[in-house]
Amino acid sequence: MNRNPLALVVVALVVAFGIYFGYHQARRSNASLGPKLLQSGPAPDFSLQALDGKTTRLSDFRGKAVLLNFWATWCSPCKIEMPWFVDLQKEYGSQGLQIVGVAMDDASKEDIAKFAKDMGVNYPILIGKEAVGDEYGGVPALPESFLIARDGRIVDRIIGLKGKAEIEDAVKKALDTKPATSQARN
Repeated sequence: MNRNPLALVVVALVVAFGIYFGYHQARRSNASLGPKLLQSGPAPDFSLQALDGKTTRLSDFRGKAVLLNFWATWCSPCKIEMPWFVDLQKEYGSQGLQIVGVAMDDASKEDIAKFAKDMGVNYPILIGKEAVGDEYGGVPALPESFLIARDGRIVDRIIGLKGKAEIEDAVKKALDTKPATSQARN
């Protein structure tokens, strides 16, 4: 059988394009999955144990802009962005930013604490639970971050590793909100 090499190249390109297009369509579809509240609604509150043993609630940070980061010790992209979060906490903490890390792996609390210390983490690390991830749309990929405005609304969602500048822009967006008044909360 004699095969035309040009036809094989065209077929290979069509298949590659189909895979590429399908992959990106699936990612775009998955990014919009989860409860509608995640688009601009209130961030689900939760209670998780911090590395220091204290129980921490998301609502403890009401009035601050929160970068809620779901991560794991085995996640290579997480290791890339964690130093950026350390820098962002230093730079914007005095303006009301609070970064909160939620460890979503099976490592021991001691291993997570050692990892965080080795990374120079300067923000709270909480021990995650699947139920909390589910409340945020299932957290389909790590890292995944949610930017929560001062009034508790989710204003942005970042799935996967993005550039530091893009993350910083999202932080500024979350900071550029006013805390809710007591009447608005009721």
